[in-house]
Amino acid sequence: MKRSDFRFLERLRVRWAEVDLQKIVFNGHYLMYFDTAVAGYWRALALPYHETMTQLQGDLFMRKATVEYAASARYDEQLAVGMRCARIGNSSLVFVAAVFRGEQLLVQGELVYVFADPATQTSRPVPAALRQMFESFEAGQPVFAVHTGDWATLGAEALGIRQAVFADELRLAAAGVVDETDAAAGAVHAVARNLMGLALASGRLQGAAPGVAQVSRMATLAAVRGGHLGRAVLAALLEVARQRGDREVVLMAQASAVGFYEQLGFQGQGAAFEEAGLPHQAMRMAL
Repeated sequence: MKRSDFRFLERLRVRWAEVDLQKIVFNGHYLMYFDTAVAGYWRALALPYHETMTQLQGDLFMRKATVEYAASARYDEQLAVGMRCARIGNSSLVFVAAVFRGEQLLVQGELVYVFADPATQTSRPVPAALRQMFESFEAGQPVFAVHTGDWATLGAEALGIRQAVFADELRLAAAGVVDETDAAAGAVHAVARNLMGLALASGRLQGAAPGVAQVSRMATLAAVRGGHLGRAVLAALLEVARQRGDREVVLMAQASAVGFYEQLGFQGQGAAFEEAGLPHQAMRMAL
């Protein structure tokens, strides 16, 4: 088994609390590593677990877990945990997992889940929509798409995402969730939906000055952050700006997101400031 066998790899670093008296990772912690990788795998598929299971009216229950040890990991080593959906039966899903240090295989295992009724825990057929998500990802196909349009078309979905992120998570006032610009002429909205049609991330583009566009209201549901949804939404908005002839794009980034925007080519402008009780940084990028 090789790293290249896995499309998804969760990167971890061994913590002090995970090492036993033999100065190696305690054997039981590898199951925790597998579980952490499963959660990352769901993010990579653009599937927020609880929302997905609610939509499918079911849940996944562990039926069997096997672990085979070849070598040991030690404190502070960097590991990569591969996770792959290897087989989907009528009601079961089989995942293959492996822990690597560099290219060296340390531990491998198999996890068997059963899709079942959450109340009675009786098995049900794996829904076709869920099967498609796993098969598409493992085949290297896109698992979400970004749609652009006006507020009348995408506003309901965008509002749901903003409510979860800005109001429920950041506890911003109503003015920080929706404003008159949303429905204004020239405002363009982008929403990322997974293959099951669930809206997961959104953003807005508006005119700031002649030849200058402004990106705002960027939001991604917490459960799928790290799955490149925000990057895709921003790319879609930048493409709209290019097509309509804008020369540059500006935005007001939360301090925690400055690094994200810098990676995509934005540069900070001026001093940091506070808005809605949160530190922000003005940023710009030439198109």
